[in-house]
Amino acid sequence: MDKIRVGVAGVGHLGRLHASLYKEVKDAYLAGIFDADKEKSAAISKELGVKAFDSYDQLLENVDALNIVTPTSTHFDLAKKAILAGKHVFIEKPITRSTNEAQQLIDLAAEANTLIQVGHIERFNPAMLALQDVQLEPIFVESHRLASFDPRGTDVAVILDLMIHDLDLILHMVKSPPKKIAASGVGVVSSTVDIANARIEFENGCVANVTASRISNKKMRKMRLFQKDAYISVDFVEGFSEIFYIPHEGDTPFKDGTLAFSLGKINEGENAREIKYNRLERKNVNPLLKELTMFVDAIRNNLEPPVTAQDGMAALKLANLVLKEIQAHQDYIDRHKNE
Repeated sequence: MDKIRVGVAGVGHLGRLHASLYKEVKDAYLAGIFDADKEKSAAISKELGVKAFDSYDQLLENVDALNIVTPTSTHFDLAKKAILAGKHVFIEKPITRSTNEAQQLIDLAAEANTLIQVGHIERFNPAMLALQDVQLEPIFVESHRLASFDPRGTDVAVILDLMIHDLDLILHMVKSPPKKIAASGVGVVSSTVDIANARIEFENGCVANVTASRISNKKMRKMRLFQKDAYISVDFVEGFSEIFYIPHEGDTPFKDGTLAFSLGKINEGENAREIKYNRLERKNVNPLLKELTMFVDAIRNNLEPPVTAQDGMAALKLANLVLKEIQAHQDYIDRHKNE
């Protein structure tokens, strides 16, 4: 089978990375790029030695699959046109502006028999990949995603910019619909919400406490999982996970991790239970390259993408519910302020 011809629409900071990395995906051929900013498009074309098309339609005519790395407001129209043209689509997160738009894309792709993958890149972080041998059944999740201020991305609230990464991961691990949400947030340096916290209760009893900020002086991307007989700490910046656990008879040994060592025992004799620690990591993983490679593999082998459009829609739906609760909380404050 010939290589998959891929095009990249939008070659800003992230789109340029997509385009450059496709040159490393062995089963892909970077057929071209398009950006509404002709000057930027010409510069990336020269830098990467790839054709810059004059229009989005021209790009579509020359590819099998399209990467959409443009502002969220354009995702639906660009993806719809690509799907109707019979092209497979990779869409950066969030998938669309609304769940209604996301559902329309899902229906169109089903009719056209094309694939949609959503760019929730933290699924491919080495720290998450290292947990593939761990049975995750969290009953409490705590996450902090803190970043320093960057004018890029402030056109949307921090929930859609940063928190949505953790919302996707939590939905992926918990596998239960949200039941109750309490959230608060505030805009500090932009006209949208810059720092937010949400407490999410799920139908299966799990509770998640999620914080996101883009006005921190310290970068942090951590998640802590609490479950029966195990505590797991995930460091997305450093790319490793740590697990403190009580092993059970018949447990599968961890792969790709350091040898476990004992932290001591609970009780003595027949009832003794040993507490162990493992540091789990995957070496030499580029998360973006990994997700683009899996997108191409899904096309070549007719597989379900690792992050489906349904996954993207679920994360967007939860993010919008958090935004709704933040607005309700702010309305409550404003009403009482005026009393």
